[in-house]
Amino acid sequence: MAAITAFSSALSSPISPPTASPLLSSPPSLSRFPNASPFPSLSTSRRRNILAFSSINNGDDAVEETRSDDDDSRETLMLSVSPLPLLLVATLPGAGTVRSVIGPFVEIVKSLNLPDWLVHWGHPGNMAVVLFAMGGYGTYLGFRIRYSDDIEEKAKAKDLHPKLLAGMFFFFSLGATGGITSLLTSDKPIFESPHAVTGFIGLALLTIQTVLPTLFKDKPELRGVHGILGSGIMALFLVHAAFGLQLGLSY
Repeated sequence: MAAITAFSSALSSPISPPTASPLLSSPPSLSRFPNASPFPSLSTSRRRNILAFSSINNGDDAVEETRSDDDDSRETLMLSVSPLPLLLVATLPGAGTVRSVIGPFVEIVKSLNLPDWLVHWGHPGNMAVVLFAMGGYGTYLGFRIRYSDDIEEKAKAKDLHPKLLAGMFFFFSLGATGGITSLLTSDKPIFESPHAVTGFIGLALLTIQTVLPTLFKDKPELRGVHGILGSGIMALFLVHAAFGLQLGLSY
């Protein structure tokens, strides 16, 4: 009788629902990727895509925000791989020092009340004469040394060629001071232009070109390097002159 009473009381008691498993109650987006990925950027991208997919039913704001984040990252990547201009040389130290050193001379030039066209175009005119007269003819003599069959002509060219190009090197170095003075009298930046950058590169290559002939005795093969480098330097100074003309017309 007691057994029947216990059985009937068990049937009449309410049945409690089964307890939900913690794994089943976890968010579906996290259950897809239970383990941490060894590639953080890849796992972050997957979570971002899942977030965008799960928020479509709630509204388009989250999706638009996620897309904007992706666009920002792509834009940052484009800026990081874009080539930087040569104007970054302007960030190097030295402009302030040059200004302080040449400053007193600039004040003297301003006090002379020279014509504006002379201060503005004096440096380009002088450098053009040096480039085409000394540099151009010196380069011609260099080719005559290499290809001429006339012994007397070759001897004269060997004597005059290094003198002309050494003079070009000297006047270009001196002319850089004139160009800086011209810019400072007009209150313009001195090292921020492609004209200044190509000028520094040209003077550095001219220094190497001057050293090479001292090595010809031990390394005759450097004569070919000397000729190729000299032609390249002349081409660089033609580009330098074009940048200078552009700079002069800009102010």
